[in-house]
Amino acid sequence: MATKVIYFTFNGMLERAEFSTLDTASEVKDLFRSAAEVTSFDIIKMYNSEGDLVNITQYLKSNTPDTPYRLVVLATSTDSLMKEVGTDLNGVEKRLQALESHIIVENGGLTDSMRQVQEEMAALSQKLEGIEHLSWIGLSKDINGTKRFTKSSKHTWHNKCDVEITTNNNWKNTDFQPYSCQSESDMDCETVFDKFNCMRDMEVRSEVKGLLESVNFNNWQWNEAEMLVLLRQMYLDLGLLDTFNIPKSTFHTWLCEVYRSYNRVPFHNFKHCFMVSQMMYGLIQQLDLKSSFSPAELFALLTSAVCHDLDHPGYNNSYQVNARTELAIRYNDMSVLENHHCSVAFRIFASEGCNILGNMSAETYRHVRQCIIRCILATDMARHNEILSNFTQIIPTFDVEIADHRNQLMMILIKCADISNECRPMEVAEPWIDCLLQEFFTQSDLEKKEGLPVSPFMDRDKVNKNSSQVNFIKFILLPLFEALAELHPVIQDPIIGPLQDALEYYQKLSSSTNHLPATSFSSKPSALKRKGTSVESPQTNGV
Repeated sequence: MATKVIYFTFNGMLERAEFSTLDTASEVKDLFRSAAEVTSFDIIKMYNSEGDLVNITQYLKSNTPDTPYRLVVLATSTDSLMKEVGTDLNGVEKRLQALESHIIVENGGLTDSMRQVQEEMAALSQKLEGIEHLSWIGLSKDINGTKRFTKSSKHTWHNKCDVEITTNNNWKNTDFQPYSCQSESDMDCETVFDKFNCMRDMEVRSEVKGLLESVNFNNWQWNEAEMLVLLRQMYLDLGLLDTFNIPKSTFHTWLCEVYRSYNRVPFHNFKHCFMVSQMMYGLIQQLDLKSSFSPAELFALLTSAVCHDLDHPGYNNSYQVNARTELAIRYNDMSVLENHHCSVAFRIFASEGCNILGNMSAETYRHVRQCIIRCILATDMARHNEILSNFTQIIPTFDVEIADHRNQLMMILIKCADISNECRPMEVAEPWIDCLLQEFFTQSDLEKKEGLPVSPFMDRDKVNKNSSQVNFIKFILLPLFEALAELHPVIQDPIIGPLQDALEYYQKLSSSTNHLPATSFSSKPSALKRKGTSVESPQTNGV
């Protein structure tokens, strides 16, 4: 039985861990919890020698004492926190209930002062329950002058998309079972909103702010309430709330309504919305767009990313047109979903308590509206060649002072953010392809059932996952990002380099598996590795 040796530091001390490669992720994590002397209710995280967050699983790369991982306890349970501050909340509640019963018996009801104590106790309990959801997000609360962190619900890989994905080795034999395209239920939304409301005003640590600007951000490590907090932080860091006099209460309500308006579909869901927004925010920061774009244009860029797939039904424009849906009829078969996303976005702005555009001047509002519409409509892949061709023609004479040039760059930026998964580390990028393929295959199965045309790249009987990735990266992604790199060479190493590595990786996979069915999903680790990453359970991203 093979074993793996891992060197790591904890509280500045070099430690050594050894475990079997057959151990489960849970067993490996328990091993490191023991090393940190914490319980299963506490949150630990591991960073590699370069400072990047890595998953604590049996797939951790072996290392040497010279390149140790860093083990950190980022969250402790509420029970532990209460012990440290010397408060037994359960005991206090029991004593309060006993006192309430005594007062009711003696006086026939609660006094005003007792009702006040009861309300304050309920508020304290709610606040502590909120702290319990802070996870390892990096949000901190000053308790008696000391920073504390609290536990969160467990994050697992099966949460990588909202619809369960079939991972057998033959997609052809999978019975058609269309998913239900629906918005988050009110109960789900309220749970997320409650968590968000408890966390929203707390400080986000500087290391998390830095991570938000990075292409290495791992969405699978964060829950949706935390994502709402991080979206809020993006707007705060860019100074957009102050610049446009947006009340925080209005902004929070708007964020929650945006979340509610994303459907429970495999790919085009709120998590995708967040990742596109995070990439857009990173591009704004890394390309220093604040020096060349107006605040209104920065606001439009980020808000377009947030709103770009609102109410996406999980069935693309081709289906809408061929099935003659209400949306296709409404928008005359032209950029059907993109027009719908824009419409939903501005309906949300117009709804009660959500108008984050309300304090803009009429001129600024018109400019922002035009920019948002232009950007969201640019995400229609049917227009990809047109938009890229127009942009490449102006690159030699690009002038940021020319409005049309800025507009074209903004469209390129939203397109880059929208299809940027392959730019990210393998463990972040690959799970997204499962989500995308599930959406594709569900649509093609429905198209076959209804006798509609089926796109070859969505047909489970014809799609070759690895070959599709090669074509997508080679002919779509690289030309797009290389065009942007001509204006902003700073993206060469963090984005173009990983894309080239991804292309090489999928080319090797394609050549070694070209005799297999295109849609085979292996549960065994791949023997191939993409540069700089270990590939333990091959999935891909972005056909």
